[in-house]
Amino acid sequence: MCETNLDDIFKHLRKISPQLLIVDSIQTIYSEALESAPGSISQVRECAAALLKFAKQSGTPVLLIGHITKDGSIAGPKILEHIVDTVIQFEGDQHYMYRILRSIKNRFGSTAELGIYEMNQSGLREVSNPSELLLTQNHEGLSGVSIAAAIEGVRPFVIETQSLVSTAAYGTPQRSATGYDIRRMNMLLAVLEKRAGFKLAQKDVFLNIAGGLRVNDPGMDLSVISAVLSSSLDISIDRDTCLCGEVGLSGEIRPVNRIEQRIQEAEKLGFSRILIPANNLKGYNKKVSIELLQVKKVSDAFRLLFA
Repeated sequence: MCETNLDDIFKHLRKISPQLLIVDSIQTIYSEALESAPGSISQVRECAAALLKFAKQSGTPVLLIGHITKDGSIAGPKILEHIVDTVIQFEGDQHYMYRILRSIKNRFGSTAELGIYEMNQSGLREVSNPSELLLTQNHEGLSGVSIAAAIEGVRPFVIETQSLVSTAAYGTPQRSATGYDIRRMNMLLAVLEKRAGFKLAQKDVFLNIAGGLRVNDPGMDLSVISAVLSSSLDISIDRDTCLCGEVGLSGEIRPVNRIEQRIQEAEKLGFSRILIPANNLKGYNKKVSIELLQVKKVSDAFRLLFA
């Protein structure tokens, strides 16, 4: 129905009693009871509130499509987010074929849920095993690449972490991270320098999470510092090795959550061994074909990876 007048929309809804209502977009809808223009704060608030009342009274699911800004946040004040029950957002990169469906607000459950879809000629296709999509299979013999068993939302991912370390050509070293928090990377570089004795102060460090995914899981720490050190030493990490663990400021490897899911995902994808924090397997009795190597400090992990 090509209509922007809220009163006419409700007349039409009473006639057909739909099973689903999609409003595209809420910024174009207006009510004659208000004098302001469509898209103004008062119009958006009143129209969204009226549609909310309709949804609650009729039991009809209502999807409101709203405008977003260039940086991906919802345009205008937070009024729209406060009114609705759930905010879901498609994230995508023009250079990649897949899209991430992320829940930003959810009154009915966790906001950590994540869906990955691939955009092809026939539309969106669900990616049931994202780990295969995020791994490059031909990195054998290449330094600066490590594989991390990460958790994003409720799903385990096996993600490729890439790093490049080179001598700073212009005196001031550069620090750059794509898909990872730059401040956390700087903290991990300080741990490498202070606790493991590797001098990186005069070197450029570039970090990239392959596939364009942005990851905030602390369990990526061990993979990040291993990739940095692999590039710095120019020694490759065995392609059958997977890593997970949070790195503390004193150089210890701290336990991570949902270790069982990480192990099972690495096992499913054919890895032969996985480095995990010591004492992270208390109460875990399941027999697995993958070798579990428990490490307490970063020096223990480096000994296993680069010996």
